[in-house]
Amino acid sequence: MNCKVCKFGGSSLADAGQFKKVADIINAEEERRYVVASAPGKRDKNDIKVTDLLYDCYDKAANGEDFDEVLAKIKLRYDNIIKDLGLVDFELDEDFDKIKASFSNMAGRDYAASRGEYLNSKILAAYLGYDFIDAAKVIFFDDHGKYDWEKTREKLRPLLEATPKAVIPGFYGSMPNGTIRTFSRGGSDVTGSIVARAARATLYENWTDVSGFLIADPRVVKNSQPIKTITYTELRELAYMGASVLHEDAIFPVRSAGIPINIRNTNRPQDPGTTILSETAEPCEHIITGIAGKRGMSVINIEKDKMNSEIGFGRNVLRSLEKNDVSFEHIPSGIDTMSVVIQTDALTGKETAILDEIHSRVHPDQLYIESDLALITIVGRGMKSARGTAAILFTALAEARVNVKMIDQGSSELNIIIGVAEEDFDIAMRAIYDAFIKIER
Repeated sequence: MNCKVCKFGGSSLADAGQFKKVADIINAEEERRYVVASAPGKRDKNDIKVTDLLYDCYDKAANGEDFDEVLAKIKLRYDNIIKDLGLVDFELDEDFDKIKASFSNMAGRDYAASRGEYLNSKILAAYLGYDFIDAAKVIFFDDHGKYDWEKTREKLRPLLEATPKAVIPGFYGSMPNGTIRTFSRGGSDVTGSIVARAARATLYENWTDVSGFLIADPRVVKNSQPIKTITYTELRELAYMGASVLHEDAIFPVRSAGIPINIRNTNRPQDPGTTILSETAEPCEHIITGIAGKRGMSVINIEKDKMNSEIGFGRNVLRSLEKNDVSFEHIPSGIDTMSVVIQTDALTGKETAILDEIHSRVHPDQLYIESDLALITIVGRGMKSARGTAAILFTALAEARVNVKMIDQGSSELNIIIGVAEEDFDIAMRAIYDAFIKIER
């Protein structure tokens, strides 16, 4: 029997109305056997996520302050969901008594944060008539806090094989000593991927509040078209530049097992969303798959005659960054020039120390920092076989009167990265989109 694992985000499970939508989606296909649930998200823009309330509640407890009022607010949120779903024989009183005692005994912020998913999953399981599986009993971390797939597989796979339908809380697992450990924020995506791999699922559906990935950020490019199909490699390139509705670590468990991911919209289940595949023979709809970018970058520019023949030149530059605990984004270079692109926030306060260190190590002819830079990347498996991709890109930027300050392209021909002035970011993004997408209509 085919098996689909469905993960629903916080916005999908924010209140009883959303729970009912989720139940309709799950019950629409018998193959949707395992469900991973997040904590309730915002019901409106002025609302507070339950996870944030739990953090606040625990911090009050840790500081010796009274936390009863915040805990009561959290309980009311869940009680209202239970009431509105008509679950007359279901309540969470004992769970909240345990949570209160655990907070008083300093159970830890990870434990506190995990209760949002734990409680929501218990409600969803009761509403669906599914079994409830506590993630702490089947998802494990090692002594160093690193996710342990081997131990997880040993416990989770046979339990799923023996459980036809179940709800599993996202976001957390347990350490060898039994304490709760969470993934980073958004980690329910990771749990869903882990469950999909353990269940040998045919598809991992990640349900959220958007209908998949868009070709470009809709806040910059209005009415951006959706991406129908994307490979994991393309997704990684775009996610690196900030274009993602999926937790980055969620890719790896299913990618290694060859399980596709389908990003879907809980509020528009009729939309096909975006399918993410390891590889695909499906032709690209456009030359490029997506456009992404990020502001807040700086560049250290280094110039020195014959630097290309100086053994260890690049290593010494990077050691200067390492000594100051700074990582780099890109290193475009020429025969006598080298540029190191760094996030401005990481560089702030360390500029003088880094420049002094580079001076002492490589004795450049010129050395300076240029700030207020933005990076933009175009990504697409279709670029490799398409002629004139760079010509379309740079013609569009020239016609938009955008000066290109940096160019970088990997040997895979999967992407091209450019640097522009931050003030030109929006103009450049729109010009690129119009050039590659509108001309093909």
